[in-house]
Amino acid sequence: MFIRTEKSIKEFFEYYPIVSIFVIINFALWAIVHLLPFEFGPQIYQWGAGHNLSIYQNGEYWRLFTPIFLHADFTHALFNSFSLVLFGPALEQMLGRYKFLIAYLVAGIIGNLGTYLVDPLSYIPHIGASGAVYGLFGIYIFMVLFRKHLIDSGSTQIILTIFFIGLVMTFIRPGINIYAHIFGFIGGFAVSPIVLAHAVPFSIYRNQRRRPAKDGTVQFDPNRWTKKKRIPSFLKKNILWIVIGVLVLFGLLGRFF
Repeated sequence: MFIRTEKSIKEFFEYYPIVSIFVIINFALWAIVHLLPFEFGPQIYQWGAGHNLSIYQNGEYWRLFTPIFLHADFTHALFNSFSLVLFGPALEQMLGRYKFLIAYLVAGIIGNLGTYLVDPLSYIPHIGASGAVYGLFGIYIFMVLFRKHLIDSGSTQIILTIFFIGLVMTFIRPGINIYAHIFGFIGGFAVSPIVLAHAVPFSIYRNQRRRPAKDGTVQFDPNRWTKKKRIPSFLKKNILWIVIGVLVLFGLLGRFF
């Protein structure tokens, strides 16, 4: 489920448009806020960052939504976007575009809402898509517990391992919005029975990629994915540790940028 085999960015965008749009928004807003030599960028940050005291005193409830797409620096945006690209595509295919869109945003909003309810008078700003990303983990954990037919054993192992590492890092790394992670996860877990109601395993979608036939018509090719270049055995055997290593590397880099 988590091995990306698309041949190009165009193909990835075609198959997973919602994930692609979210990633584009993340980097576009990062560039606007941090790179443009105008006051417009800082003004967007001031207007959109999560700020509980502004919600409490002034009723600026849009701040429960806008922080999902703002990031502190490039590494922050890169890490959250990487996580979205890794874990989002399978869910977008399984849930459908609109359910995935709703689940992601609802999880992010619940993460920010939980942050607000815990300390509505806080004046410390908070931003980032991690609450929404943890909502995706919530959906996967729900599948592991209650919809086992939707997820294979290898993907289950990857999800549980990375979720455990992410949970530990949530509590030991400085500057993390712990409440956004926890409540974002709860939000994703809570909407899972609804969004997974008619879901089928990702492998079914994967094997139904369409290809043009010799006579010019379009037909399904169930062997499309097996005809691609073979993944080296080293990568197959060590994919879990490679994924974990990359995530840890990005996490460590976040301390220096």
